[in-house]
Amino acid sequence: MAAKVGSGGDEGDGGVGVSAAEVSVSGSDASGASAAGSGASASSESLGYEQARDELIDVVRRLEAGGTTLEESLALWERGEALAKVCRRWLEGARARLDAALEAEG
Repeated sequence: MAAKVGSGGDEGDGGVGVSAAEVSVSGSDASGASAAGSGASASSESLGYEQARDELIDVVRRLEAGGTTLEESLALWERGEALAKVCRRWLEGARARLDAALEAEG
């Protein structure tokens, strides 16, 4: 499995990627894998940055660990993409706020 789940972009263009080797994750059981698909992306829009990031880290860990069916892996991948999008939106919003504050100062 790939070591990164992200937006498909590289870090230079604002892509979000998380390597499980770089982070630690609280444990979760494999039974949540099938629930990671369908209705999950609607709820991801209301997540804060830290919540989305932590869940993304967990998704990456589970994908890297293997042992899931193809369907479970696809559901996890889709959830990871949705979480990466949430993280990217939060980071873009923070960047815009910082830019606005710096522009107001100078």
